[in-house]
Amino acid sequence: MRHAGLIAGAAAAALVAAGAITYAVAGDDGGGRTPSAESADAGFARDMAVHHQQAVEMSYVVRDRTKDEEVRRLAYDIAQTQANQRGMMLGWLDLWGLPKVSSEPPMTWMDMGGMASGKDGALMPGMATNSEMKKLGELSGKQAEVFYLQLMTDHHKGGVHMAEGCVARCQVGVEKRLAQGMVEAQQSEISLMADMLKERGATPRP
Repeated sequence: MRHAGLIAGAAAAALVAAGAITYAVAGDDGGGRTPSAESADAGFARDMAVHHQQAVEMSYVVRDRTKDEEVRRLAYDIAQTQANQRGMMLGWLDLWGLPKVSSEPPMTWMDMGGMASGKDGALMPGMATNSEMKKLGELSGKQAEVFYLQLMTDHHKGGVHMAEGCVARCQVGVEKRLAQGMVEAQQSEISLMADMLKERGATPRP
């Protein structure tokens, strides 16, 4: 199928970017300084780890709800890539000796602490609500495929916005490079998912 190479390519690019930074120490390109708990570096690592975890969950849910190999392949690639990246971000917080949770609202490091109220479980822009996650687990076949692609498109848009915030604000070079890799890979997948939705007679949500 023509999308197979695109899916694999996007996932491979993200994993190469991830693999290239696993050697790095916490202070890479940051002058040896450990980020503070209130820094953009720590805030991005904490928030994106939460954001990624939901993408992993959604992807495993849809793999159980459809037999479509194209969607199952995309979901697997997203789950593996984002689980890998999440592990690195949590690892950095450990290396920096910083907490994995904050008393401040999500995205405070982007001066956007009031963007999401957490209503129905949507902690950050782009995240699915608890009701949407429940609905995804109840659908099957084409309906599950379309809803997953729509949810993940929204999720990626929120993720790209956050990653761009890290590229602009983070100080640790290795983290900025990971964030830039996220931007590029997720933008590619957004375009791919638009094509996949069109093939199924659907469109991204407004």
